[in-house]
Amino acid sequence: MSSGPDADGELSPPPITEDRVLTLDDERFHPDNVAVVTGAASGIGRATAVALAVNGLTVVGLDVDEAGLDDTVETVESLDADGRAVAAPTDLTDDAACEAAIEAAAEAGQIRYLANIAGMQHIASVPEFPMDAYDDVLGVMLRAPFLLSKLVIPHVRATDDGVGAIGNMSSVHGRYATRDKPAYITAKHGLNGLTRAVAAEGGGTLRSFSISAGYVLTPLMADQIADTAAERGITEEAVVEDVMLGQARTKELMMPVEVANLFVFGFSSHARHLNGGDLLFDGGYTKTYE
Repeated sequence: MSSGPDADGELSPPPITEDRVLTLDDERFHPDNVAVVTGAASGIGRATAVALAVNGLTVVGLDVDEAGLDDTVETVESLDADGRAVAAPTDLTDDAACEAAIEAAAEAGQIRYLANIAGMQHIASVPEFPMDAYDDVLGVMLRAPFLLSKLVIPHVRATDDGVGAIGNMSSVHGRYATRDKPAYITAKHGLNGLTRAVAAEGGGTLRSFSISAGYVLTPLMADQIADTAAERGITEEAVVEDVMLGQARTKELMMPVEVANLFVFGFSSHARHLNGGDLLFDGGYTKTYE
């Protein structure tokens, strides 16, 4: 892995610095245009918010974690980015809150991009899976992306050229299943379907794409190591080495900023033929075998 434990002994990615962000020349990457990013208080969401702001966009970050959103805004400001970040504390399971967040985003500029990244996890087998946890996972990871897409699409269509994109954070678990993550797997498969549905209705100028990464070093992933170890009766080291990286050919956990760079590319004009498709960056996890 390219990062080790932090001062508290927890796995953590290195700080986001401007040299780690993919920067692209794009006529639509300027502060008058808005990218809405969910899960922007930490992990991939924070990295994506930072990367898009570095590329000149106004980023409106949605998350229930207000303090984390403030940290994201401070990170953008510390990098002297060409764009800016605006915090919009939002409970993604509250329809009215989602509607208010998109209204606030529209006041910040013209909305062209939406990154559905927010995620959560619950480790349990299907027979043991609590339905309230299932509802929570699907609410955040599938229903909210549908609602936000529904709300954002009219704003993109209202721009002078109707150009924009919706990017969805899928996973290798949107392609196959492993044990003890049934709600997460269900949500990711559904998110892939939403990606294609939006592409089918986008008229070619409003695109949709998904990103399927392997294991990314985020707070969500770090938290589930102990849960997976307990569920399977193995050590945490075995979870990382055998479960998470065992089938991969690239023996490193992916960093959040590396995923963020895929969103930068996907939203850019360089990706105009990426529509309904999936960017698979999994270190060979799903396409190779012993």
